[in-house]
Amino acid sequence: MDEETRYEAVSSRDARFDGEFFFAVATTGIYCRPSCPAVTPKRRNVRFYPTAAAAQGHGFRACRRCRPDAVPGSAEWNVRADMVGRAMRMIGDGVVDREGVPGLAERLGYSARQVQRQLTAELGAGPVALARAQRAHTARVLLQTTGLPVTEIAFAAGFASVRQFNDTIRQIYARTPSELRAESARPAAAARPAAGIPLRLAYRGPYAAREMFDVLARESVPRVEDVCGARGRRTYRRTLRLPYGTGIVAVDEALPAAALREGSSGEPDPSSGPRGGVRSGWLEARLFLGDLRDLTTAVQRLRRLFDLDADPYAVDERLGADPRLAPLVAARPGLRLPGAADPDEAAVRELVGQEAAALLVEEYGKALDAPCDRLTHLFPEPGALAGHPDPVLRALATALADGTVRLGPGADRDEAEQALSALPGLTAGTVARIRMRALGDPDVAPPGRPDDAAWRPWRSYALQHHRAERDLESKYR
Repeated sequence: MDEETRYEAVSSRDARFDGEFFFAVATTGIYCRPSCPAVTPKRRNVRFYPTAAAAQGHGFRACRRCRPDAVPGSAEWNVRADMVGRAMRMIGDGVVDREGVPGLAERLGYSARQVQRQLTAELGAGPVALARAQRAHTARVLLQTTGLPVTEIAFAAGFASVRQFNDTIRQIYARTPSELRAESARPAAAARPAAGIPLRLAYRGPYAAREMFDVLARESVPRVEDVCGARGRRTYRRTLRLPYGTGIVAVDEALPAAALREGSSGEPDPSSGPRGGVRSGWLEARLFLGDLRDLTTAVQRLRRLFDLDADPYAVDERLGADPRLAPLVAARPGLRLPGAADPDEAAVRELVGQEAAALLVEEYGKALDAPCDRLTHLFPEPGALAGHPDPVLRALATALADGTVRLGPGADRDEAEQALSALPGLTAGTVARIRMRALGDPDVAPPGRPDDAAWRPWRSYALQHHRAERDLESKYR
């Protein structure tokens, strides 16, 4: 997009581009999302930035009305397999907070200077600034949704010191942490850490929540996850193994956008979205974490599982142009591609199937210190399965445990596929499914199917439409 096209998107308050770019107003010192409901500024006063971190780096503060730090992430990072795309996925997972820029560079296979130079050139901000913007957003969420002391929030969000935390909050939000907390719509007494951290997981455009929850319910593995409630009002819950501890998450099935109103987290009401009926929304979630430092990682894993950073407009436009897919796309606008909360777990499950996965949890899974209803175990780590009697599973688990196969958020997808294909006993179909689910690749063509270039880069979504149609047919057969 050129700048004039971006300005047209801002003038029409087009939520399709929320998270794809940000605009700032030189006369006010504020930066916003494209769908901000404020009066459209004059073109000569507008500056455009590819990331919120870039806008912050040029001295602009986040808008109080549109909360630009709360928009969905750019779908570009899921599509791109280059170094920048991989780096953005790893920064989102908290790698810079845990390992610093040298750790990020080592995982990418580049020098720290190369990573800094390329990210700055494309995104207007280096890895430290990008991670800082993410920490600030995490801190705002904790300030406005929990009653935790400010000092605990500073370190939970990933800041090295309380002073750094205070300075960052003042610079980005132009308020002190206490002032930011006072803006929360929920009374402090209602925000108890023991009740979990309430979050709104934003997405852009339509979201086919029914189909997503159908898949999660059908594939759920007892003790690790479950889906309860009536269709349309279901809650998905699961356990998580995280860098600093364990967690349990609960996500509610989406509500109609018109029914959503501004609530405890202070995010904007999606029903006040752009002109022309284009609307976005969020999934209500609650996180119970053993260590609050895991918040950012847990949120990003949920976003990948529910495919919340996808661009449904681009997907539906491309696939809907094919007469073979047009009826399926029209029937399920905003269909998403189920991902993985834990890539290694997803790989094992794709290999062994649901029933065998349940047996693995029973025999090899680690019991939670504090079970929650039917959620009692963590899915076994690859190292725990390295001695399994099945040779194919043993080979996969060993490769995951020793790093021969890397499936994390910043993994090189082609290298991972090659490493998986080299393992004994893994079929081409299993490797394709792992690439689609564990690696979140939106453009996988399953073996034996025609490689239809017209569907690229969304071939995984085309397959998901076919699967959803088959599931519906089998249900009423």
